Amino acid sequence: MALVSDTESSSNEVTSAVEMLADERDLYIASRALKAMGHPLRLKILCILAGASEISVQDLVERVGTSQSNISQHLSILRDKGILDSRKDANKVFYRIGDDKILQLMGTMHAAFCSPTTG
Repeated sequence: MALVSDTESSSNEVTSAVEMLADERDLYIASRALKAMGHPLRLKILCILAGASEISVQDLVERVGTSQSNISQHLSILRDKGILDSRKDANKVFYRIGDDKILQLMGTMHAAFCSPTTG
């Protein structure tokens, strides 16, 4: 029977603690993103974005069918939670899903839940 030295045991505990922290961080990020995605209008926006590389705010307004100020509020929330990235080109702002994990999740959700008229 092999004995584990104090150094090896301590090293294993540190590695385990670091892995746990990484998992906790990932869980927090996922929880925060899912909470932000939980609003029907934000989910509709994400369904549209999942089917496009990027889209302008005006195009989203037309496709979603609500006011520009309402769309902008929801886009701001999604951007602040790290779900969306934006870029400005002259007087237009374009949005895209900026996180690869969210993009993968939305691809699955898009296939399962987003109707052809939504995305």
